[in-house]
Amino acid sequence: MIALRSPRTATTAPRSIVRPPSRVRAYGTPWLSIGLASFLTSLPLITGAPIMPPLGYLMLLGWRQLHPGLLPVWAGLVMGMVDDLFSGQPFGSGLLLWSASMLLLDIIEFRFPWRNFVMEWAVASAMIVAYLALAALAANHGAPGAILATLPQIALSILVYPVVGRVVALADGWRLGRGRKPR
Repeated sequence: MIALRSPRTATTAPRSIVRPPSRVRAYGTPWLSIGLASFLTSLPLITGAPIMPPLGYLMLLGWRQLHPGLLPVWAGLVMGMVDDLFSGQPFGSGLLLWSASMLLLDIIEFRFPWRNFVMEWAVASAMIVAYLALAALAANHGAPGAILATLPQIALSILVYPVVGRVVALADGWRLGRGRKPR
């Protein structure tokens, strides 16, 4: 006996519950979130000394440590330039420091492929200290007192890094999610 099917069900494919994420969403979310975080540091906050953590740099570290192969090594060049436009640092300091950070993270990833949270936080802390100290020296023409003025910013950046890592993980869940929930 031959089963009869309507022409509509024979030509239309069943809707799949498991759909791949959007390519734009999958590849654009890290770039957009880092750019947005760099922009947030340009919001007006009046203090006597620098206190606002470099959120764009922290997001870059978070994305790079969560998914090492997601951002190419040259992303530090592009995103460092975007951060230079918003942060007020001398143009080129973010380019240089973010590119060097991406290269250093690539070396660390190659040397230590299996890491835990404490090691990730220690690596990020060391990179935050180096980044903020070198950025302060670049902005103040090598004055050593500039590093002392950034100590509260360094401490706050190290303490807020796990929160930024959590935000990156939430953004990564959205990045890999489907557009709509099936009914």
